[in-house]
Amino acid sequence: MNANNQHSVPFYLPQDKEIELFRYAHANQLPLLLKGPTGCGKTRFIEHMANELQLPLYTVACHDDLTATDLVGRHLIGAGDTIWQDGPLTRAVRNGGICYLDEVIEARKDTTVVIHPLTDDRRILPIDRTGEILHAPDNFMLVVSYNPGYQNLMKGLKPSTRQRFISLSFDYLQPELEVKVVHQETGYPIAGCQQLVQLAQALRRLKGVDLEEGASTRLLVYVARLLKDGFDPVLACKAALVEPLTDDEDTITGLMEVVKATFGD
Repeated sequence: MNANNQHSVPFYLPQDKEIELFRYAHANQLPLLLKGPTGCGKTRFIEHMANELQLPLYTVACHDDLTATDLVGRHLIGAGDTIWQDGPLTRAVRNGGICYLDEVIEARKDTTVVIHPLTDDRRILPIDRTGEILHAPDNFMLVVSYNPGYQNLMKGLKPSTRQRFISLSFDYLQPELEVKVVHQETGYPIAGCQQLVQLAQALRRLKGVDLEEGASTRLLVYVARLLKDGFDPVLACKAALVEPLTDDEDTITGLMEVVKATFGD
């Protein structure tokens, strides 16, 4: 959980009108929900917009043990005294900026109770332990994301929470854009990036059959870095693409056949 100010704008290629929608949401104090598969660019998009708008970015990687206290803050004992320490959500509300809750459905349910007052016209954060009620400044923005592919009966945003946000859906980039991204991020030759994107498309067609999740752009960047540094293509693809996608040995064998068909045995 940290706040970041980048000196250069992270490279980002728009998929549609998400930049214009983000700007509008920020200017009008609207919370934003991002939906999309792992590694498709949601976090990079937020980093890009924080830099463009010159706002601090407080990123929270949500997980099963994340509680409302982790977001809001807690009392700490030190030097014989008790002091209050703000959590990342409280710091963002006090100071202004973007608070980004990545994969919010992974957090415990009490976290959604905390963010509700910030997602309606009140825009407040009550802190029960200090008795404070913080009013969010105009430049505060709450952004959350999740992967709909992982939703189930036990994990998912309730409609009463989802309907507090305007929403953007992300997907894998169109092939020509994905090639540009992989090339820009790695410096690997365009022809090689095109080959990797074609491989990713073949693997993505297996989603829901042999794979829970498709090959992400992030993984293609990893492969391209290995290839640029001289690794064998089949080894690079196995280490940075196939193995991260599955633990099933039969599935790994099948995916490696696709890799070998792409690069030659």
